[in-house]
Amino acid sequence: MKSHIFSLVFFLFTLVAHGLNPKCESQDRGSNLQVFHIYSPCSPFRPSKPLSWEEDVLQTQAKDQVRLRYLSSLVAKKSVVPIASGRQILQSPTYIVRASIGTPPQTLLMAMDTNNDAAWIPCTGCTGCSSTVFDNVKSTTFHTLGCQAPQCKQVPNPSCDTTGNTCIFNMTYGGSTIAANLSQDTIALATDSVPSYTFGCLQQTTGNSVPPQGLLGLGRGPLSLLSQTQDLYQSTFSYCLPNFRSLNFSGSLRLGPVGQPLKIKTTPLLKNPRRPSLYFVNLIGIRVGNRVVDIPPSAIAFNTTTGAGTIIDSGTVFTRLVAPAYVAVRDEFRRRVKVANVTSLGGFDTCYNVPIVAPTVTLMFAGMNVTLPEDNLLIHSTAGSITCLAMASAPDNVNSVLNVIANMQQQNHRILFDVPNSRLGVARELCS
Repeated sequence: MKSHIFSLVFFLFTLVAHGLNPKCESQDRGSNLQVFHIYSPCSPFRPSKPLSWEEDVLQTQAKDQVRLRYLSSLVAKKSVVPIASGRQILQSPTYIVRASIGTPPQTLLMAMDTNNDAAWIPCTGCTGCSSTVFDNVKSTTFHTLGCQAPQCKQVPNPSCDTTGNTCIFNMTYGGSTIAANLSQDTIALATDSVPSYTFGCLQQTTGNSVPPQGLLGLGRGPLSLLSQTQDLYQSTFSYCLPNFRSLNFSGSLRLGPVGQPLKIKTTPLLKNPRRPSLYFVNLIGIRVGNRVVDIPPSAIAFNTTTGAGTIIDSGTVFTRLVAPAYVAVRDEFRRRVKVANVTSLGGFDTCYNVPIVAPTVTLMFAGMNVTLPEDNLLIHSTAGSITCLAMASAPDNVNSVLNVIANMQQQNHRILFDVPNSRLGVARELCS
């Protein structure tokens, strides 16, 4: 189990099966959904062959590289998402929500992505999809949408089938392509039911980046969960991500304004009109210890023309900063650690083979500061012999203008997305 401490994929669902931890049988309640680690005793996705710590870290970094290319492509001027080269690696969001689709309901474990909008679900007859699909033929409430439906104008690359009765859309996602029929059916999250939910019924996929049982978008676009459930959830949600080293998890996704923390530090959510779905925030500086490091203002400035700025993302594991910002943070971190022998591990260039006392790192946003505890800042090998600063520079071979605050730096915090009030909140909350 310890060999997988850096595979930070979470999912939200309960599974009652022979031999599993009794805690797995507890049910989601109301609009609160439990969060479990992908390799917890509750997970059907545990790998059969354990990886070494170094292999796992390197694979996670590789997945992050693809995620960064994907996110950068969303704000770049190019309209086509680049396809990852080299070895085939999985680029997927890191949370899975248990959703019931159709009438009678069929349960799927859908990946949650805060930076995508339209949902996709693998349907019967899909070429290239996983073995677990939604049998849309058996659902009495399922139907496709025609080319004249207003939703057809809200999906990428829409077209009509040969009969003209079904809207089809095609897009690339990481290293994959998908083709889907625009459809509607009832979807239920926990005890909340949403009739006539619009999604893509996958007909064909290529590559291995598509989440096997579908994707649920939590972005801000017109076909996202927030937009389609405004009356129910009022475009508000929060999550607390458990520490990935915990064996038992009690993190949660909380949908709607009810039960959200009242005392919480907030910063304005910013909008990029060229990519309105992304959750941009105004990062104004970074402090290491008690010193605000010298970052060129242009490295962290929000710019709607170039797509530059800072986003909060649930799908990237380790925070990536554009080179000038990262180098400033890294150099001050090294200076304060005062250990001469600095080594590297894959994309991490600040690692140590001896115990260290790490300085705090504070992310300074407009209106709030977030100081990262050591668990959000350092990764340790299973044997404890290697310690690395869990941040890295944005890849050189992409549109390197985007800073991404990733999920390791968010763990054990309540992250509030309050779209109606254009604010993002952060409060310390132990949910491991």
